[in-house]
Amino acid sequence: MTSSSTIKAAPTVMGESASVSRQRRGSVLVVTIDHAPVNALNAAVRRGLIDAIEAADTDAAVRAVLIVGVGRNFIAGADIREFGKPAVPPSLPDVCNRVEACAKPVIAAIHGAALGGGLEVALAAHYRIAFEGAKLGLPEVQLGLLPGAGGTQRTPRLIGAAAALSLILSGRHVGAQEAQRMGLVDRVGVSDDVLAEALAYAHELIATQAVARRTKDAAALADKAASTAAIAAARAETQKKSRGLLSPMKIVDCVEAAVNLPFDEGLRIERQQFLECRESPQRAGLVHAFFAEREAQKAPETRDAKARALRSVGVIGGGTMGAGIAVALLDAGLLVTMIERDDDSLQRGRAHMEKVYDGLIEKGRFTLDAKSRAFEHFNGSTAYDALADTDLVIEAVFEDMAVKKAVFAELDRVCKPGAVLATNTSYLDIDELAASISRPQDVLGLHFFSPANIMKLLEIVVPERVSGDVVATAFELAKRLKKVAVRAGVCDGFIGNRMLAVYRSAADQLMEEGASPYQIDQAIREFGFPMGPYQVIDLAGGDIGWAARKRRAATRDPRARYVRIGDLLCERGWFGQKTARGYYRYDDGARIGKPDPEVEAIIDAERARAGITPRTFDHGQIVRRYLAAMINEGANIVHEGIALRPLDVDATLMHGFGFPRHRGGPMHYADSVGLDAVLADIREFAKEDPLFWRASPLLIELVESGKNFASLNQAA
Repeated sequence: MTSSSTIKAAPTVMGESASVSRQRRGSVLVVTIDHAPVNALNAAVRRGLIDAIEAADTDAAVRAVLIVGVGRNFIAGADIREFGKPAVPPSLPDVCNRVEACAKPVIAAIHGAALGGGLEVALAAHYRIAFEGAKLGLPEVQLGLLPGAGGTQRTPRLIGAAAALSLILSGRHVGAQEAQRMGLVDRVGVSDDVLAEALAYAHELIATQAVARRTKDAAALADKAASTAAIAAARAETQKKSRGLLSPMKIVDCVEAAVNLPFDEGLRIERQQFLECRESPQRAGLVHAFFAEREAQKAPETRDAKARALRSVGVIGGGTMGAGIAVALLDAGLLVTMIERDDDSLQRGRAHMEKVYDGLIEKGRFTLDAKSRAFEHFNGSTAYDALADTDLVIEAVFEDMAVKKAVFAELDRVCKPGAVLATNTSYLDIDELAASISRPQDVLGLHFFSPANIMKLLEIVVPERVSGDVVATAFELAKRLKKVAVRAGVCDGFIGNRMLAVYRSAADQLMEEGASPYQIDQAIREFGFPMGPYQVIDLAGGDIGWAARKRRAATRDPRARYVRIGDLLCERGWFGQKTARGYYRYDDGARIGKPDPEVEAIIDAERARAGITPRTFDHGQIVRRYLAAMINEGANIVHEGIALRPLDVDATLMHGFGFPRHRGGPMHYADSVGLDAVLADIREFAKEDPLFWRASPLLIELVESGKNFASLNQAA
């Protein structure tokens, strides 16, 4: 049995909807859901399920009901086409309650996806058989919601509070075998013929006179002490991790209600909490994030293009970034060849990779055997000729155009025709790099974020002369690496780093004007970022930004304000965690820094030199300036076509720079507070610095026309 197994539609009987049909097979009423492409639970499916159960209860010849899904899935969840629209009855809770109330045994045959409401329907059934390749889960938390059709009440009654909390709070999917071990399903199907085996199971239940066994009466919560302890542990862990998110704590409350209250009362509380989540701005932000990630995968260059074959990849450079990229490629099952300038450098590159894997092993996320298997697909060489048959090469050497051109000249010499040649540059002009070799159509940017094996974002930078099939290959690679890919145009810093330079400048100005780096970091963390800007600088290494600033010095507008504090720290060799000092002190190898009075003295001296009298900022003022700079530069990037749509900016900032997902990215956040309010802030700040706070033409245009960034996502 594989995940590719499908079920064909049953004939539709007169009076039935095209979405749900029913057909009696002996004494079993087979109820078939057929709502392409994934059997989502729209209004017609919900009504069809209730009608089918009503028909079964009134037909004396029916002794059991079997619910199956046509195609590759059982029920993949809610219908996203109904998001944001008025609710149409019957509600999903009504459907699940009616399924559970059926007087005759109801069996759910689960193949493919049974997610969200799909699993809630299966939980309301009396028996469940899942087939190999099935995916079961309650992922509503990822959209700022909670299971609202009995999922928080039936799941703990069936598998216990601890297991239910783990499943619902993580939103993860489990396969058929794990679902059976948990007690989520009764049997694992082994046949490729889902319908035949599920029918046999239904007839077996009839033969043994099985009753309608209702999940609401299951006894997994009988040990009250264990359930209460699980609730307390989950509450403490969720408070630590949720960082202001609404739905996770409400999920804990709902499961606690399942432990302590009768089923119907628990359902009432669940529904109340669900509706509160549904009306929350967090839900809107997370739904936007969900769609943005998927839409970002669509690039105009790939519409009529087919990806090139991709089996082997070369990586030039074994530093931290190159090693991380190599690990990500190995984890995706690709053959990897690393090129370094000499044997010692090659050994260091492999040692960097070993360190990554050893860290995962130490955390229990990897095994020694898996590490050994990964390295079976790895080869290192000091000769570019080792890349002669490689399908794709990713250059990850020092950020210097002359160095990169020398690398690409070698790749042009040795790589086979049709090999994709990619650069991991963070800033440099890829059009110039592509023009330096004989095959510019094969060159593009693959900008990974460090650590490359962990960070989800991959900026796919599209130069002017690249072929569509090369861009398609890059997006296919991102899919295999399980990255969120975003198309970017060529400019200094592309989308993410270009915005980073601007909003960090806004933070530096705040620091010079009176806010401490520690207050700024705290304000940004409270907004929802995992780290503040100065913590990030210390983690990445202050010397990286310093090198970029020195590179740009010759082209910097002499009228532009320039804050020197970061440069002064770097001149002292204070690069952050790797030197035990940056904006923070990292005594005795600490990973979390402490404020440094010497840094504050340097800041005070710089204020005095610049003739600035420090003033007080509250956290709200800090956040408004920081985000206004971010949003304004995002608007410029869309206006110039570097990002195709505002949602591409949102996906980039969420997955590469820690913008809080529940706020939907900076452009969605701007829509939520009102573009007129953002523009008013920028114009107010411009009274002090009109050059830095020059409002984006796109922002002005949208405000004057009464539109928002979302309107551009829809038009793209």
